Amino acid sequence: MRSYVLTVSSKSTRGIVAAISSYLADKGCNIIDSSQFDDLDTGKFFMRVSFISEEGLSGTEIGADFSAVAAPFEMDYEFHDSEKRMKVLLMVSRFGHCLNDLLYRWKIGALP
Repeated sequence: MRSYVLTVSSKSTRGIVAAISSYLADKGCNIIDSSQFDDLDTGKFFMRVSFISEEGLSGTEIGADFSAVAAPFEMDYEFHDSEKRMKVLLMVSRFGHCLNDLLYRWKIGALP
């Protein structure tokens, strides 16, 4: 089974998490990880949901109707295939051991 990630940002309001999880459940998806954050200073909401399609749908098929869920909340969203590598910027403190640890973990396959 392929895994996907949905990233969302919007104005913070009630019902966003319920709308997203209901949509994914209706599409036959199982959420395997979810993180969310409300920025109280700006009133913004951020969410990252990792999920798998138990019905074998592609990311495009899963996201095809999501605009109907996103519109009432004025969401900015993106669906990502977990198999595709993303470009990453590493920033570490002035201490070399932090960078060495991250690079070592990447080299041995502990960090995709």
